Amino acid sequence: MSSTYTENEKSSLKKEDVSVGVISDDDINFHHEDVVPNHERRQIGLFSAVFIIFNRIIGTGVFATPSSILHLSGSVGLSLFMWVIGAIIAAAGMQVYIIWGSALPKNGGEKNYLEYLFRKPKFLITSVFASNAVLLAWAAGNSLVFGEYILLAADVEPTRWTLRLVGFACVTFALLLHGLALKWGLRLQNFLGVFKILVLVFIVITGFVALGGHMKVDKPHNFTNAFEGTTASASSFCLSLYNVIWSYIGFSNVNYALAEVKNPQRTVRIAGPLAIGVVAILYLLANIAYFAGATKDEITSSGRLVAALLFRNVYGPKAERALSVFVALSALGNVLSVIFGQGRVNQELGREGILPFSKFWGSNRPFNAPLAGLALHWIICLIIIFALPPGDAYNFVINVISYPLSVINALISFGIIYLAFFPYPDWPRVKLPALIAAFFFGAVNVFLFVVPFIKPPAGADPYTTLPYWTHAIAGWAVFGIGFLYWVAWAQVLPRVLGYKLRRVEEIGKDGLLRHVFRRVKLDEEEKPLATSTALHTRALDFVRTPQK
Repeated sequence: MSSTYTENEKSSLKKEDVSVGVISDDDINFHHEDVVPNHERRQIGLFSAVFIIFNRIIGTGVFATPSSILHLSGSVGLSLFMWVIGAIIAAAGMQVYIIWGSALPKNGGEKNYLEYLFRKPKFLITSVFASNAVLLAWAAGNSLVFGEYILLAADVEPTRWTLRLVGFACVTFALLLHGLALKWGLRLQNFLGVFKILVLVFIVITGFVALGGHMKVDKPHNFTNAFEGTTASASSFCLSLYNVIWSYIGFSNVNYALAEVKNPQRTVRIAGPLAIGVVAILYLLANIAYFAGATKDEITSSGRLVAALLFRNVYGPKAERALSVFVALSALGNVLSVIFGQGRVNQELGREGILPFSKFWGSNRPFNAPLAGLALHWIICLIIIFALPPGDAYNFVINVISYPLSVINALISFGIIYLAFFPYPDWPRVKLPALIAAFFFGAVNVFLFVVPFIKPPAGADPYTTLPYWTHAIAGWAVFGIGFLYWVAWAQVLPRVLGYKLRRVEEIGKDGLLRHVFRRVKLDEEEKPLATSTALHTRALDFVRTPQK
């Protein structure tokens, strides 16, 4: 099927999004490429894909969480073993995302996978995912770590308000840079991406120096009786895993841009395992470095400054302050990377008509950057930074983000198992090893969202002032807000105002084919709806037609 357009129509379509027709909700084709065929747009190759994953994974987790993991696990041996377990879980998770990315090579990640699995009630899973994407303050925790390390470097006591204000300055700088000067933001982000890898390598080298006995203090001998003091608690084990998995979050990063990846099925199968393997080795060596350079008591009392502690014990106090700047810059790089991505998630939710005031959130004005989408994430981060006690804020951010993600990961993992037995016609065959990885990853994530309701043993509480179950309740509250939004947006308002939500396939100014929500009057509801294939053909016909 094809169609022709007048010159006036073509001129109009150049200026605004191209609406190619209303589509039946039951006829959505999840396999159509997001990008209308344009070889110039597929610019992400294998090396870039590896770096996209690498840059997103390495943030502040490996610098800031080892103290909490040691406190919760109780011993050096179990603490190191937790990082190995985390690597295995991340590898299994990467396999899950490889399956989904190969089956649905589109931009959007989990949103597409959940919509593919849960098609009824209509639009419910979309609303729940939107709530999860918008309401979680991904950049807040790393902004606070930036504050702690930069204040240490400046020899300033990190009080409650100084820490909050420096965290505010960090996330605001990221907002303004990516919202007002996008090219410079990307340049700084890429530079810091390389820089933080070098910082991690330098920590590993420092560990070897400590193992050789070249230290300003006595050797800690942590590897003698390494499992002494091990905590036998499911709750503590779960919270330790949260901290480790937080440090590996980002292995799915390339799945959000698969429509722009060259040969996406092949690229994701190579880039993911390669990035996970390199990161796992660096993480394990960095933790060995920490234990080689400081005692257990020093590490558990250092909070999020364990990297600075290593530098002080090996090179002296002056080096500690100087090298703390490096870790702070690494944290800034992660904040830039996170807010860059989350701003675009918010923008896409706006462009698809899911958020209220969608045109505002989906706008690229005034500097051809998603300033409004970035500002939405900035607001959520500020609420966390200023509302929570600084001592608990970082751990809360880690746990409250990890909790809903565990639920989503469990759903898409067991979704693969379900589709192996009850597949949709367009679902590819998945081999047994991949199904085993999906089952393992799903089971781990079920453990991670059930155990937080079990009271931890004395001395293993995850927070100083907050109840131990705070993040679990907050995680389900986020999903609950998504459900309430669905009731209002997709059920109550259409009935009250006399319309029905329908998906419309549109080609945006960026050339991406989207399923956009539009209001359709009830008296137009009986008009014949085109099929997804027919609408996609019309879109291709338009872009292939020479335009003046």
